[in-house]
Amino acid sequence: MIHDTMKTIEIQEPGTADVLTIGNRAVPQAGPDEVLVKVTAAGVNGPDIVQRRGHYPPPKGASDLLGLEVSGEVVAVGENASQWQLGDRICALTNGGGYAEYVAIEAGHCLPIPDGVNETDAAGLPETLFTVWNNVFLNQSIPDNGLILVHGGAGGIGSTAIQLGKAFGLRVFTTTGKPEGCEFCTQLGADRAINYREEDFVEVVKQAGGADIIVDIIGGDYIARNMSAAKPDSRIIQLAFNKGSKVEINLMPIMLKRLTLTGSTLRPRSKAFKSEIAADLKKQVWPLFSKGQFRTQTHATFSFEDVQEAHRMMESAAHRGKILLTP
Repeated sequence: MIHDTMKTIEIQEPGTADVLTIGNRAVPQAGPDEVLVKVTAAGVNGPDIVQRRGHYPPPKGASDLLGLEVSGEVVAVGENASQWQLGDRICALTNGGGYAEYVAIEAGHCLPIPDGVNETDAAGLPETLFTVWNNVFLNQSIPDNGLILVHGGAGGIGSTAIQLGKAFGLRVFTTTGKPEGCEFCTQLGADRAINYREEDFVEVVKQAGGADIIVDIIGGDYIARNMSAAKPDSRIIQLAFNKGSKVEINLMPIMLKRLTLTGSTLRPRSKAFKSEIAADLKKQVWPLFSKGQFRTQTHATFSFEDVQEAHRMMESAAHRGKILLTP
């Protein structure tokens, strides 16, 4: 039975984690191309923090609620969403609205729960998998035994990129700031975990021949340092700017090394493009779960009532893997 109203997490006003409160709204209706999902769990991600602070407004037509990924049960199906049935258990990329008991989601952005994966843990898969797959692997040539450098390896994006890199034949170097983070990354499959407080990642990567692919969420002075660590004809992929996006750099290495410096945000992309990513993930990545080559990485799970604590943990970077919320 679908109730008329649902529990939500609301933003009173832009600010710190203290502005998050429990609210109540009408349950959304599934559109013709959508399914309505009863949420089992929702992932906490960096864009949630930025939106809570007032710097990442949702796209036109999207829910103003936080939450870009969920797992749960399909409880209503739109007339054009026949690929899903009532009772199906799915995980999905949302365009917002995941911090609620129910959310309407584009049917093409949903995926079945992978083999052997707990339904709650599955909520932490879509956002990072869609992001990393889209930027690093989709329609790209991956060099055999190439080297990928992943910054922030202990976080959600990092732990995903490490596992995918290993599964698709790359040597994986990663950076993190604590010994336990290095150990976590090595257990995920990283060939070399660099504690950036003790070593210069540029020199370590150069000694290994340079990076073919660099995935960066740090920005700031890392932008110029990435260019130094990159080998000729490599790709540097910017996914976030934890140390800032406004920097002064020398662009000459881009010319001399023929570097590709790129980046993207997923949320504003078209529904069709996100459906393309979902289909490719199901084909290329979902089989990795049953082979033991990719595992969920849940660090902590909080109730909706403890959302402030979940956001503070995310901001402190004290987590390794994903942080989840359950209604």
